[in-house]
Amino acid sequence: MASILITCLLLMFIAYFEPTLPATVIEDLANLHPPSNFNTTIVSNCLKNPSLRYCGSSPMDLDAIFKFTIVASHLCNESKNPNCVELFPKIDLRNRPKITPLYLSFTFFWKYCPITILSIDLSNNSLKGTFPIDVLFCTQTHVLDLSHNGLSGDVPIQRLSSVTNLTILNLSYNHFSEIKISDSWFFKRFNSSCFFNSGILPSHGRYKIKAVMLLLGFPLVVIFTVGGLWWLCFRRPDFLPRVLQNKRKFTTAMLKAATDGFSKKNMVGKGDGFVMYRGILRDGTQVRIEIYSNNRGNHREYVEECKVLVQLRHRNLVKVYGWCSNRNIRALVTEWIGRVSVETWLSESAPCWKHRYKVLVGVLKAMCYLQEQWPEIGCDIKTSSLLLHENGDPLIARFRVGENSTPKKIHRFGILVLEMMTDQTLQEEFNGDETGFVEYVKMLYPRKLQKVIDERMKLTENTFDETRQTICIGLICADHQTCQQLSIGQIYNMIIKVHPRTNTY
Repeated sequence: MASILITCLLLMFIAYFEPTLPATVIEDLANLHPPSNFNTTIVSNCLKNPSLRYCGSSPMDLDAIFKFTIVASHLCNESKNPNCVELFPKIDLRNRPKITPLYLSFTFFWKYCPITILSIDLSNNSLKGTFPIDVLFCTQTHVLDLSHNGLSGDVPIQRLSSVTNLTILNLSYNHFSEIKISDSWFFKRFNSSCFFNSGILPSHGRYKIKAVMLLLGFPLVVIFTVGGLWWLCFRRPDFLPRVLQNKRKFTTAMLKAATDGFSKKNMVGKGDGFVMYRGILRDGTQVRIEIYSNNRGNHREYVEECKVLVQLRHRNLVKVYGWCSNRNIRALVTEWIGRVSVETWLSESAPCWKHRYKVLVGVLKAMCYLQEQWPEIGCDIKTSSLLLHENGDPLIARFRVGENSTPKKIHRFGILVLEMMTDQTLQEEFNGDETGFVEYVKMLYPRKLQKVIDERMKLTENTFDETRQTICIGLICADHQTCQQLSIGQIYNMIIKVHPRTNTY
């Protein structure tokens, strides 16, 4: 049966516009306007056939409907339908690359698609871009052929599903995106040859490869991820964000990286049971790393000792940054002051009495702080262990938790006083014999002190007297019996009376 659109509208408008030829009419559609009685004709058509697509629109766009009738008339003839006045069964634009894109651009035509169209063939037109979704307004069509084009992107499966009468769908030789396996049910309605080289259908071979890669790759990803996290957490936590780092705990890998693999060029000292290195942490901080060969007790005890040491705060104590403790290594990480020890300073710089006295006062202040705040912490105050800051302040750099013998500390300070004031060649003669060294100085005190005092100090009459008083304090501290009855605070009070003006720093 001929539709109302074909019998009424097309009869009138084909006759009206035939002399102008559709090509010109289509190009000038924007300037066309419906005749005065067009509204009456449309209303009459809708009363006779309410299924016409434009009948459901409210309000009616008469300009769009008018243009639709013109395009429909022309397209029907272009598609070589035998009797466009009576019937418009197909759109056939295959091999028409010049005009096909133009017709696809007429959204108003597809919106009011004639309900008699059962076949749409747009094949072999080198179309580009995405799926021409406007053609799916023709929901009554049985055949849709978009093959041999260059279309790409996703196929609108949900919209295609609404074209319930579609029996032939040819999308072959395009570049569409591969569909999900879950959507493959839709294409089972059609012959698989209609999707050849379309890119739509999933390749089972590729999926098998992907499945194998997933089965093999996922465990590898997990292994590498776990391995990477383990490496970050247990070997190089300094690569973690600062908020996740344990700033006190160092690992062997961190210390190796800081010292270039504990290279000899970074080794700055060696003693009984320990080796010292200079290192640079990942954040650029220079540190002094003291590694112990005897492992200094069990792991838990050592960590507890280090937790105490990192809390020390005094201008004459080296700042402790943290520790490293595992089955293979025990190490303490402190701030880097330099290589200059008090021993080196005494032998190479020949400091005056006042500077030596300042060092003694600084050491004693640090000992008082430890005695008052951390009595369980002992320290090494040998001249070879004491460091010297660039501003002249002495720094105690080696500690030992659990040494709380005050007499022993005082005795060691007495030896330090004598070493600071006497000639180094004399000390070398005794070759570490502290008892013999102390007895020799005591024998020459006070009348023959010139024989033991370091003459490089170039003492005046006043400074000689102050040196004598200082040596006297040293002998008192070094005496094993006397030191049992003294406190570090008493020794400090004795020292500062020797030269009060020096004790303002």
